[in-house]
Amino acid sequence: MFKIGLIGYGYWGPNLARNFNVNPDIQLSAICDFSESRLELACRFFPQAETGKDTEKIFKNKDIDAVAIATPVSTHYDLAKQALLADKHVWLEKPMTETVQQAEELIELAQKKNKVLFVDHTFVYTGAVRKIKELVDKNELGDIVYFDSTRVNLGLFQQDINVIWDLAPHDISIMDYLIPLKKLSVSATGLKYKGNGINPKSMLTIDMENYVVAHINVSWLSPVKIRQTLIGGSRKMILYDDNHPDEKVKVYDKGVHIYETKEDLYRLNVQYRVGDMYVPKLNNQEALAVEAQHFADCVIKGEKPLTGGQAGLEVVKILTAANQSLKQRGAPVEITN
Repeated sequence: MFKIGLIGYGYWGPNLARNFNVNPDIQLSAICDFSESRLELACRFFPQAETGKDTEKIFKNKDIDAVAIATPVSTHYDLAKQALLADKHVWLEKPMTETVQQAEELIELAQKKNKVLFVDHTFVYTGAVRKIKELVDKNELGDIVYFDSTRVNLGLFQQDINVIWDLAPHDISIMDYLIPLKKLSVSATGLKYKGNGINPKSMLTIDMENYVVAHINVSWLSPVKIRQTLIGGSRKMILYDDNHPDEKVKVYDKGVHIYETKEDLYRLNVQYRVGDMYVPKLNNQEALAVEAQHFADCVIKGEKPLTGGQAGLEVVKILTAANQSLKQRGAPVEITN
């Protein structure tokens, strides 16, 4: 068992605290937040944890082995760096950092200190995404052709980040996990709400090697909440609907075969294949519980993080390129590697 301190008890922090608290390999020892009311709630639910507003106490506490950071992205780099310098393992919320350089520095520092740098890409640990990964790895879909996702709702306008940085990291992390191909470029377009610079709706196009393309649609301005992803393969296709209570993943035996006729190379012969659809059984364990246990195994047993610093860096690279493209009205921006 190891002891962990949590910095940030706002929107996501309580979920982390709850899962850390019930994990037999983790002892929630400290919670830090700037809000008195949030600290009062933390004391009520986790009386064993020391609470306060001073992050330095967590960093200087030699009994604490790891630090979880659930604060705004603008604070991630400084807090994670302090934790690593204090010889703590780090659990870091998404997006990992504001810049590529910051992410690379944290990865290098974690390696130097021989500490776990873990990025909370929660959806990677859901039963649905893990099942899709299993199907992809078994080549049941054939060659992946495209990844199309829609993540929209009538959401809260964030003060420090645009909609791309708020919502797209979920889909980018899923895409990168399922399709570990080299990302070549990003094109992003979006709406500037009433000309004030806030970007509440965007569409990203991500070009990958092997001619694979991804489209990610994110919005805070939708009257309905949609969480859908389509993954097209040369053999089968998948619909992943995170809002569906029972049938989150559907596998369709559908596809298209395109042949050039010998008689006329400019004419295409298109054949459609329509087969059965089935719904695979999923593991319904809470994703955060699975993720917390994996983090514990990384700290205690030395396992390699499924969503470590490199996974976080790949997401930040795409987000950064998307921001540049947005400023250039959708001009493609190459992704640095």
